[in-house]
Amino acid sequence: MWFGAHLPLIDPDITEPALLAGFVDAARSAGFRAISANDHVLFGRPWLDGLVALSSVVERSADLTLATTVALPVIRGPAVLAKTAAALDVVSGGRFVLGLGPGSSAADYAAVGIPFAQRWPRFDESVRVLRASLTDDREPGPRQFYDVPDLAPRPPRSVPIWIGSWGSAAGLRRVARHGDAWIASAYNTTPDRLAAGRRLLLDEVGAVERDVGDLPIVLATMWTYLTDSVAAQHERLDTLARMLKRDTVDLAQQVLIGSADSGVATLTRYADAGVDGVFIWPLADPIEQLHRFGTEVAPHLRGVTTSHRDTRES
Repeated sequence: MWFGAHLPLIDPDITEPALLAGFVDAARSAGFRAISANDHVLFGRPWLDGLVALSSVVERSADLTLATTVALPVIRGPAVLAKTAAALDVVSGGRFVLGLGPGSSAADYAAVGIPFAQRWPRFDESVRVLRASLTDDREPGPRQFYDVPDLAPRPPRSVPIWIGSWGSAAGLRRVARHGDAWIASAYNTTPDRLAAGRRLLLDEVGAVERDVGDLPIVLATMWTYLTDSVAAQHERLDTLARMLKRDTVDLAQQVLIGSADSGVATLTRYADAGVDGVFIWPLADPIEQLHRFGTEVAPHLRGVTTSHRDTRES
């Protein structure tokens, strides 16, 4: 099992220029293999643009994979997102992974004047357009909403495209048809549900004419706060539950808020369910939390192996 870290895009100190640089330095020193950014136009808290944040740390990130987990092609438009993704892959020397999702926020769609009810057909078409723009798969299929941009320069390699899904049958069919990996959401699943989704995904892969083998599973939005204080644990869980509008009891079983030992146990269950990589997202004290995770949790999981795929392998 390998580990990545979400950039702290909603941290109260995000307007401090040194935060992102320090976070990436901490991720490298703590043994993380990737950093990622998520996408929102509007959110209940201030949210720094994820693609701009990723581009700002390209040089600082050295050999780390840069990923979106996820970007919103319907909100940004597939032509603009393809141009941005191609540039990020070029300037990073081929270290970029484009994770895609439709987004679940009606506010984001209202902000750009696109009906929320159109998100699914637009998303399906935008994924095909992005594959035609960024990979060797040049056939976008039937289109209603978008043209395929004639990118110049094109990235010198096929950019891996990961597809986000909470685990529905329709979502996993989409992953099997168009994805190079499945991005699951930690606070929207459990190890048991993820294992069931993995079995369904394997069936769907077998039903499509793509030679992709056993697609990697990446678990994102793994909210994290390592603490030995019961009071601090309850405080962080309550804060997260309010932000996500989720039940505190359920969240406690899904994310890494609590002791290092409980975090190891939770991640071991996800590894047993078939997860290959996990992106943690510190709720607070992001640099300190990366160091704690790297010393107190990760060493116990790196020997728990579900596959030996590289983060950029497709």
